[in-house]
Amino acid sequence: MPGKVPPERRLGKIDQVAEDMREQIVSGAWPVGARIPTEPELAAAAGTGRNTIREAVQSLVHAGLLERRQGSGTYVVSTSELPTVMERQFACASQRDVLEVRQALEIVAASLAARRRTPEQVERLRALLAARTQAVAGGCLDEMVATDMRLHRFIAKIAANPVLAELYATVLGAVAENIRHNFQRMGAQGDAHLNLVEAIARGDSGGAAREIERYLHEMGAWLP
Repeated sequence: MPGKVPPERRLGKIDQVAEDMREQIVSGAWPVGARIPTEPELAAAAGTGRNTIREAVQSLVHAGLLERRQGSGTYVVSTSELPTVMERQFACASQRDVLEVRQALEIVAASLAARRRTPEQVERLRALLAARTQAVAGGCLDEMVATDMRLHRFIAKIAANPVLAELYATVLGAVAENIRHNFQRMGAQGDAHLNLVEAIARGDSGGAAREIERYLHEMGAWLP
């Protein structure tokens, strides 16, 4: 029909608009937490119709970069699609699958952290361990999981490898569930990470790696 845009051309336009928006997010022009322009503003800037804009925005919502908030607008929530992809992948993963991924990431992180930690980071690490020990003594499962997660995430941070830290950040949800599962099956161990923290503190990369490997191996023994 005359004047009707072929579906393949329309799809191409949606993809192009979505890619332009993705570039705005990745470049920081639209930072995390920012509200993006309205549909009419985006349509005018792109020289296209609002339906195309709406579908392009929806594709980025589905990818986990944007979030629609009723009555408020659409906001940037991430600069990477990887966390959403990984979340879907882990949705069907077994606890053993997650534990094996933790081994791959956390053993390396502990080893690097022991080599690269600063005195200030060691002080912070010991404070996080003390908070975990206190949470275990209190017996609140949510607090136990939260303090354990903060400790592991900080170790990944002081490993000073941004790629490793980003990979670890993408699996945090699955790791938190794995930690909860392990607490429920194995019970609480207040000093479980004392040797790990001290190995990192004294710069013993091999000892830190072995301690994480031992600890996670013990967890694996409890899995079916």
